[in-house]
Amino acid sequence: MGGAPQPFWPGENLSENLGKNPGNKARKPARITPGQVIGEVLLTIGAVLLLFAFYESFWTNIASGKMQNEAQSRLEEVWEENWVNPRSVHAPAEGDAFARMYIPSFGPDYRFAIIEGVDPTALLAGPGRYPGTQMPGEPGNFAVAGHRVGKGAPFNDLGQLNACDAIVVETQTQWVTYRVLPMEGDAELRRLSTSTCLPPDLNERIATGDYASVLGRHITLPNDINVVNPMPETPSTEVMPGMESILTLTTCHPQFSNKERMIIHAVKTEAVPKTPDGEGALPAAMTERR
Repeated sequence: MGGAPQPFWPGENLSENLGKNPGNKARKPARITPGQVIGEVLLTIGAVLLLFAFYESFWTNIASGKMQNEAQSRLEEVWEENWVNPRSVHAPAEGDAFARMYIPSFGPDYRFAIIEGVDPTALLAGPGRYPGTQMPGEPGNFAVAGHRVGKGAPFNDLGQLNACDAIVVETQTQWVTYRVLPMEGDAELRRLSTSTCLPPDLNERIATGDYASVLGRHITLPNDINVVNPMPETPSTEVMPGMESILTLTTCHPQFSNKERMIIHAVKTEAVPKTPDGEGALPAAMTERR
């Protein structure tokens, strides 16, 4: 039998076995080093960040998609039931959808209901109009904010817009076509980049006139509120006679940060009225593709 230690089987008492074999000693528990603690903490933080990224980029898209669909349905119902005189249009109530936005160069499926307001709930449902800015097609600045990552990400691809690209806004009474302004600051380059999409007089005003400093796309800080003023990039909040109708889109920059803001400016080039039955010709820009 040789005095070999007996095997320890499940159900046996370990202390009794150790007692039968005095040569066996219980092992001391391993010491936990600071490196192990730091490693565990980093692993936990990494797991939390992954869960947050999943929530932001996937789960919020589902919730936002549902809210956007509901906004689209309510908008359609209102437009079908209550035709209004274009001269009597007023600012919508907070949280209500009141228009649709199309960017034809992004494809035929790009269509978002625009919500009144820029609080978190409004922006979860879709792009939101900055309260106090002008309505679609009006002189001044129709300014809209939208998410770039998660929550439907309606403005995820704004960085792909080029000068002259069309942004079409549909209201109950009209289709308003805006064209993205030049990206350059040089007058000659500005004149050249939008010469094919802007009427000559407007193109010259954009290139060398009072809109010469308004870029089609630029990056700024979140506290730069001048970008949504009637004359973008100026401190005045008054709509002055002779102003153009500008569309401004704002979103976070870089893509996974809110450290800065990406700004898109476009100018109205066409407004096509709609008939009371909602029919009528679509603006030519709706068929444009890259």
